[in-house]
Amino acid sequence: MKKWLRRIRGAIGTGLTWAAAWFGAGMIMLLGLLLVTGSTGADVPYPLGFGAFGFVAGVAFSGVLGLVEGRRRFDQMSLPRFAGWGAAGGFLLSAIFVLAVALAEDPAFLWNLVVLGPIFALAGAGSAAGSLALARRAEDRELLEASEDVAKVGLSEGKAREPLGGGG
Repeated sequence: MKKWLRRIRGAIGTGLTWAAAWFGAGMIMLLGLLLVTGSTGADVPYPLGFGAFGFVAGVAFSGVLGLVEGRRRFDQMSLPRFAGWGAAGGFLLSAIFVLAVALAEDPAFLWNLVVLGPIFALAGAGSAAGSLALARRAEDRELLEASEDVAKVGLSEGKAREPLGGGG
């Protein structure tokens, strides 16, 4: 049971991290539109919409990664493969979104997919690569902290240091 709770907590953490990054991207897009056109032209503010998509994409990516990569540690995963899974997830998210919107409004949905698909794929790949970099950095920090504890143990006073191989 603890294993599943830890995975769920990790998926939510990944979703929140991706949501923050995608919120920032939406903020940049909003500011760019305001500067260029003077209006946003959207019903939902871009930062909130992108943040919501980022959360869904992060949680879904975490679930897919858990299923596909199995029990691999972060140091065993390659950055290009990790980013590829993120890109695939981002493109899949854009396809689902475009299909849902297109069925309700616009039958010419393929043009929307041509625009949104690469954007979401790049966002997913970048978020996945950033997630792996953060995870590796956190692992390195944990290893450093553990090595400090080992260094404190040292040798007892009665033990003399001998060179390797027992020779003098």
